[in-house]
Amino acid sequence: MKWTDTQRIAEALYDLHGDSIDPKTVRFTQLRDLITALPDFDDDPARCGERILEAVQQAWIEEAE
Repeated sequence: MKWTDTQRIAEALYDLHGDSIDPKTVRFTQLRDLITALPDFDDDPARCGERILEAVQQAWIEEAE
């Protein structure tokens, strides 16, 4: 997975943390750490920006609803 795979990232986060983390309360620093810890994630952590994190968080919220 790369940073541009926002929907896949959101689905993976939901699968791993759906019962334990509310995506509406996640700080961007925490979200970045959760994403880079995903087993299938393989991208440069430095390439991440606020827009990407916003997109992932929104997709995760939609996945949870």
